[in-house]
Formats: sequence, C-alpha cells, structure tokens
Amino acid sequence: MLALALSGPVPAAADGIVWFDGDVDAAFAAAKRERKPLFLFWGAVWCPPCNQVKATLFNRQDFIARSRHFIPVYIDGDSPAAQALGSRFKVSAYPTMVLFRADGTEITRLPGAVDGEQYVQALALGLRATRTVAQLVAAVRSGGGPPLTPADWRMLAYYAWETDEQAVVAKAELASTLARLAQACPARQAVAKSRLTLKAVALAAQRADQALALDKAAALTQLHAVLEDQALARENFSALTDTAAEIAGVLTAAGSAERAALLKSWDALLARWVTDPTLARADRLAAMAARLALAKLDGRGEVPAALTAEAREAAARADRETTDKYERQAVVSAAAYVLREAGLMDESDALLKRELTRSHAPYYFMSALGSNARKRGDAAAAIDWYAKAYDAARGPATRLQWGASYLRALVELAPEDTVRIEQAVIRVFSELEPKPETFHARNASALAALGRRLVEWSDKHRQAAALERMRAQLDDVCRKLPAAVPERASCARLLTPPAAT
Repeated sequence: MLALALSGPVPAAADGIVWFDGDVDAAFAAAKRERKPLFLFWGAVWCPPCNQVKATLFNRQDFIARSRHFIPVYIDGDSPAAQALGSRFKVSAYPTMVLFRADGTEITRLPGAVDGEQYVQALALGLRATRTVAQLVAAVRSGGGPPLTPADWRMLAYYAWETDEQAVVAKAELASTLARLAQACPARQAVAKSRLTLKAVALAAQRADQALALDKAAALTQLHAVLEDQALARENFSALTDTAAEIAGVLTAAGSAERAALLKSWDALLARWVTDPTLARADRLAAMAARLALAKLDGRGEVPAALTAEAREAAARADRETTDKYERQAVVSAAAYVLREAGLMDESDALLKRELTRSHAPYYFMSALGSNARKRGDAAAAIDWYAKAYDAARGPATRLQWGASYLRALVELAPEDTVRIEQAVIRVFSELEPKPETFHARNASALAALGRRLVEWSDKHRQAAALERMRAQLDDVCRKLPAAVPERASCARLLTPPAAT
C-alpha cells in the first residue's frame, strides 16, 4: 500500500474539509464501503495555482458542504510514493483534481482556472453524472448511444483538458477532438459550445498542422459572441486571459482591420475585469497580463505608457490587499509577472525579493528572479538565483525539479563551465532515491528532459568525457534499483544518446 505522509500541511485541515487520513487504497476502500465518490487533489506546497485553490475554494462553505458527499484525498507531490501515484492516476500538473467513482473509475477532471461558483457547479455535475467524460467523448466520436444531455455537454466543457495527460484523449488528438466536440455541441448549449471552441483554438495554436484545419471564420464569430456577452465571457474567463494572444494570433492576421477590431473589444472587456471586485485578485491580474499580451501582439513587444502605468497600479493594489499566505503565493507570482511583462523589471524584482521573507516556499520566487535576470540578459545573476532556489527547495520531487532548472540554466548560459555543471549533476543524482517511484510522473519528465539536455550539451561542446563521468554517477543509482523493475532500464537510458537507445 502506498503511504500518503505529507511533506506540507493538509490544505484547509481546520476549515471543515475532513481530508482522508491514510493511503490511497484505504481511501478507495472507504469510498466503496460508504458508497461515495472519491475526490483526489494532487498539488504541491509551492505551486501558486494550488495555493489559490486553497485560498479561494477549499474555504467556501458550499464546497465544504459538498465534501461530505465524497472521500477527499490530498496527495502532496513530495510525499512518499506520490510520483508513483501520479503515474497510476495519470496526473502530473499541479494542481490536478480528479473525481472517481467508488470502484476507482475516473468520472472527470475538475478545472482549477475557474471561479469558486463555477467550480462547485462543475463538481455537482460530476457527482450526478451517469456517464464518465471518457464515455461521453466516445459517444460523440461514434455517434451512437443516448444523445448527450445539457449536463453532459457542460461537464465536457468544464473538464480540465489541460491536465488530461492522455487519460481520455491522446495528446496529438486533443485539439482536433475538442474541435469535433465543439462542432457536435448544439448551438443552444452556448456555454459549452463556446468553451469547447475556444479551448480547441488555443490548443490548435500550439500545433501548425491542427491550426490549418480550423474553421477560423466560425471560431472568430464564436469569439465575438463571447466578448459581447458578459455572462458568456465570464464562463470563458481562462481562455480569454490565459490564451488571449494565442487565440487572437491564430484567428486574425497581423496588422489587419479584423484584428484591430477584435483587440479593441477584447481589451475593453479585460479592462473591466482588472478592477472587478467579484473576481479573485489573481484573476484580476490574469486579466491585466492578457491586456499586456494583446498589446504586444502587433506592437513588436512594446507596451503603451498608459497601459504600463495601469499594470503598475494593478500589481501594487494586489500586493497591498492580499494578506492570506496561500493567496499571496499566487497573487505575488501573478503581480511580478505583470510587472515584468510591462517592462518594469526592477519593480518586479523588488516585489519578489520582498516576498522571500514572507513566503512559505520562497524558492519559487527565487526562480522567478532567475527568469527576470535571464530576460535582462544577466546570465551570472540568473544562474545565481537558480542556484539559490535549488539550495532552498524542499521535498524530493521539488528538489529534482529545481535542480533540473538550475542545470538547464547552466548548460544554456554557461556551457563552458564544465566543472560547475558536473558538480551540479553529481548533486542532483546523489539526491535521487534508488526506488522505483522516483522514476515516475513529474520526476520522470524532469529526468528525461535533463538527460536530453546533457547529451545535447556534450555533443555540442565536445564533453564526452564529462558525460561519461555523469553516466557513472547515475549508474550508481540505477544499480541500486531492483533488477526486475522497468524503472531500472529507464534510469540507465537517461544519459544515452537517442541513436543508441
């Protein structure tokens, strides 16, 4: 059985949610015994969106009331066996929230980027659902079975597609599948149809082959309808803020009158959201960041002075008003990003540095300082901040992720510093626990990316001898794994050139 010892505090433990105290298999046994669904929250102490969920959702009385109808389980990504559980449930991104039937069948994945009321509604749909999201997608694809109900369409629209991790749809097919769902969704289901359409466009923008297959005219018409309807726009908040530039960029041509008209109406909506007191502070900052992204779309990266001033005020207001430590982890991160994107790098740095003494996970902000220094072109300062972030990081999965980030900065910004790179590799590999669960989920992704980067560095800078020494260090870890487990072979392949695998 896989233990759930937490490396950080259980969220909202004293606020009414009775988080299950025990391992996952025991939680599913309890769900089966009590004939209840199981709600899984996969997160991390440092993660800004996770902290936002703690501050704005888990303390809501309507969510707490609904939590009595399911078994709530929290897995911290740094807890023992957490990464193996990540592979088991196909979860990687923080936060991921999954609703299961008592028998372990996955019903749906719930979105983190919505307001509390929308979230509770999406949760209610999952609790009442007679078919899972996977079954609904299969029904649309096949065209068979009972027709989808309005509740079915809404559950599809509010499914957390960004955290699907191929649980329902293969990654390469995600954009086209969402486009197909949007096309099949009845026009009278305006919320579902618009959410599916805009998510499909945002995903297609990341893949040129799928962007070519878009019905851009229909999608643009849908987008204008959303922008003109305040209620419909709120239902599409995350698409209109988090992926604003991507959507506008794929649906309209640079410098066109069509794009100018779109950006004008879009910015007017975002400007209202920046000061909307019904939105969470992090969401208001997301609206400000979207305004900056749209302003840069046709402006060669330049931001008008008036918008820069508004960005400064939005960041200062959010910093001044936010006192909850969980909320600050999300708000300060968003505010620093807004200042950075507005070109106010020194102010972004100052905000992040002030937060180092207040945050329960300051290493996250150290990494942001490293990103700022890198954007300024100060390689030495960037490497220094990434090193400090790695030094301060806590928890095995977190330390691996931060160590990999430090190494990435080294090989990209100081590739000639072989000694420092080797020392960092030795340190990262020496901290790997020789257990199968070490090579799963986020850990597996971080190690695979690190391995590719080091092999490329070795090839480009003629560092075969250094790579061989790194491989010997890694082999010490691999040999300690049980001989029969597949993770041992995965470990051994990490520093092997692609042609040799």
